[in-house]
Amino acid sequence: MNHMASFKVCIADPKTGKTFQKEIKDQEAQGFIGMNIGEEVKGDGFGLEGYSLAITGGSDFCGFPMRKGILGIRKKITSIGGVGFRSIKKGTKLRKTVCGHKINDKISQINLKIAAAGQKPLEELFPQKPKEEKAEAGAEKPAK
Repeated sequence: MNHMASFKVCIADPKTGKTFQKEIKDQEAQGFIGMNIGEEVKGDGFGLEGYSLAITGGSDFCGFPMRKGILGIRKKITSIGGVGFRSIKKGTKLRKTVCGHKINDKISQINLKIAAAGQKPLEELFPQKPKEEKAEAGAEKPAK
C-alpha cells in the first residue's frame, strides 16, 4: 500500500443522541483496516481512553455504503431494502452498488457507536464546534 489510510470517524452516543466527528490518519487508522461491521474496537488508539466502540457501518471514497454480509470490496446486489436503499414502492427491487463489510483503504468514513463509555464524557474530548452556535442564533430570530 503506497499511501497511509485516513478515515473520517463518526462516533454516535446512543445515550445523548449526539454524534462526534474525528479525523484519524496513518498509525491510528491502521488499526481499523481489516475489521468488520459489528466488531468492537478500543478507543485508546485514537484519543478516546477507556471507550469501547462498535463499528456500525461506513462508506467508501465514492459514497457507496458498507453493508453487512457482503464479501469483497464492492458488489452490485439486487435487494428489496436495507442499507443503501430508499424504497420507492412496496416490493420494488433495485440493483445497487454497496461495499463489503470489511474495512479497507478505500473506505473514507467509518460509523461507530459507543458500546462502553470511558472516564471522560465525549463533550470534553470533542470541544463544541461553532456550527451549533449558529443554529441556536438562527432559532432565536423567529421569536421576535
